[in-house]
Amino acid sequence: MARGETYEEFTAKFEPKRTTDDCYTPPEVYDCVLRWAHREYGFDLAKVARPFYPGGDYEREEYPQGCTVVDNPPFSILSKIVKHYQERGVGFFLFAPTLTCMGIRNCCKVVTGAGVTYANGASVNTSFVTNLDPAQARSAPDLRSELDAAIERLRREKAKALPKYEYPDEVLTAPMLARYSKYGIDFRVGPQECSLTRALDAQRVQNKAIYGSGYLISERAAAERAAAERAAAERFALSPRERDVIASLG
Repeated sequence: MARGETYEEFTAKFEPKRTTDDCYTPPEVYDCVLRWAHREYGFDLAKVARPFYPGGDYEREEYPQGCTVVDNPPFSILSKIVKHYQERGVGFFLFAPTLTCMGIRNCCKVVTGAGVTYANGASVNTSFVTNLDPAQARSAPDLRSELDAAIERLRREKAKALPKYEYPDEVLTAPMLARYSKYGIDFRVGPQECSLTRALDAQRVQNKAIYGSGYLISERAAAERAAAERAAAERFALSPRERDVIASLG
């Protein structure tokens, strides 16, 4: 380890870096897209292919006669993938980034602009490209509506699943800073006042962690954070009527 480097910072260097090319599609989102595409274009569900998986090679994949590829490919080579399928007469309905999909040639752009958060945490404004549609570009209001509903269900499930932990003043997390920003509180810590941590020792023994990591902060910074928490607390004032009620109580 480098001098002054924490264990968490050292091990983080060896974790695989994920990009938007590693867009592991939530099953609920994929199922929503597959249902719509099947309803719209009527292909054989028994002949749907998904060649884009870790270690897969779409160019060497065997595509049976009459199959349709419905999948989320690496966006960085999407034009190459579309060209490959068009040259071989393979039907496809592929996820695509909304902002750049219009530049992909020789296919229909089905633009939904759905804000999909993929299983790796990458958030991508998502549309689709296909050779199953005679249009050059089109909207798809019903697909967008169905995707929005699926995305909202996932968001609610995730919100329920995330554990709610109370941390001591000496711990700082991103949600804390986000709350301070929301309530107009200027809070900051310097590099010498904090140390990265992914879990407190008390959490490790229970196989738990700080969601998204956090910092252990100095006693001075902790005192300021405690003051920030008090300032950020949403308090409701008593009305004159309520004060009269309180005054009348024995």
